[in-house]
Amino acid sequence: MAQKKDKKETKKGKFKNFASKAVRFLKDMTGEMKKVVWPTKKQALNNTVVVIVVVAVAGLFVWGFDSLLSLAVNAFLKSA
Repeated sequence: MAQKKDKKETKKGKFKNFASKAVRFLKDMTGEMKKVVWPTKKQALNNTVVVIVVVAVAGLFVWGFDSLLSLAVNAFLKSA
């Protein structure tokens, strides 16, 4: 019977340990979220526009490079 009691106590101890760690994590997370400086609506809009422009330019660059390589491969294959 002593072994069963020990197992129950260790399970309770593990749960208490887990619960205390979870509570500590949530308290720490709440404290860190209070420190976050969120962007204004204008900053978020500007950043969004910058991301869209950079993605469009990168897409055009990849498309152009792909087209050039395609032309080069087709020219090489026709000559062979």
